[in-house]
Amino acid sequence: MSELRYDVGVVGLGAWGSATAAELAGRGASVVGFEQFPLGHRRGASHDTSRIVRKSYHTPAYVALAIESYADWDRLSAAVGEPLLHSTGGLDFFPPGAAIPIEDYTASLAACSVPFDVLDTAEVRSRWPQISLPDGTLSIHQADTGMVHAARTVAALQALAKRRGARLVADCAASIDGLDSGGVTLLAGDDRVHCARLVVTADAWTNAVLTPLERRLPLTVTQEQVSYFRPDAAALFAPERFPVWIWMDDPSFYGFPVFTEPLVKSGQDVGGRITTADGRDFEPDPANEAQLAEFMARTFPACGGRVERTVTCLYTLTPDRDFVLAALPEASDVIVGLGAGHGFKFTPTAGRVLADLALQGTTGSDISSFRLDRPALTDPDRPVSWLV
Repeated sequence: MSELRYDVGVVGLGAWGSATAAELAGRGASVVGFEQFPLGHRRGASHDTSRIVRKSYHTPAYVALAIESYADWDRLSAAVGEPLLHSTGGLDFFPPGAAIPIEDYTASLAACSVPFDVLDTAEVRSRWPQISLPDGTLSIHQADTGMVHAARTVAALQALAKRRGARLVADCAASIDGLDSGGVTLLAGDDRVHCARLVVTADAWTNAVLTPLERRLPLTVTQEQVSYFRPDAAALFAPERFPVWIWMDDPSFYGFPVFTEPLVKSGQDVGGRITTADGRDFEPDPANEAQLAEFMARTFPACGGRVERTVTCLYTLTPDRDFVLAALPEASDVIVGLGAGHGFKFTPTAGRVLADLALQGTTGSDISSFRLDRPALTDPDRPVSWLV
């Protein structure tokens, strides 16, 4: 068995793990990353096409971090040599009696001095005639909202990490073998790997990685899905004519303009069945698909309800739907990053923050809401709330 040493190990090379490896290697650290499946696999949450990037959020802490993420996306785009973030503008729809209060969003945006407009139904119809909303719906328009291509971003991050000197090992599950005063020891294939710090970005497999440390987070894994619709006229849904959107109610839906192909992608947020990382299947839920198709036909009539294909993914949810960006209190050399089913938009920011924690033990970003010792992760009687 080979004995290897690195400054930092990363377990899980989806979006956040790949961003962390690239960031660490860019700072001169020796880095090894392990992925139990092929790089770019479709078993988790970092595959497929478009993801929303927005400043519109329900708390000032998220809005402030989102503002930072735009600078981080620009920095990453410059590093990989291609623009990753595509601006479309965005609409958040709050129908009468919406389960998500519009005031949470408007107050949070205002607190962080982010410009936005609140539009009534007639104003939305005038600007985007493709959209049909119930009377009384209020919509937040935020001009900076956009989208990134998930699979392309992850591939670009992995290529950047390798170019900077990181070693990325695919098809290799790494397990924690022990802790000592010098860091963490992993077993990976035929190698025994010692790392001064370990970053766990394993998403649905987080608890499996932490099991040797007798640490288990209260996570729920769900199998989610998105559908691609073929519109009557794809030009009506081009990015320059149609925004990213989110329906802020329960159920909550979201969607995109045409991107890379003449199809419109949309999905339900947290609408899937509870499963496990290894017990999930890849079969779409027909009832979920039908509910989404009915909503699309009603709200975007020119898009209709014609489903071209449906793709599944996993969400790994904390009880409060907040991120985890923190070292284990009982093992400070082990740092956990978890996006709670809405983290892709923060990918380069998560990589930067996790690299900060691994190399410095602290970060300049406000991540105080994402501690591992917060009540939502320590109090079993804390109510679960996944709407954001």
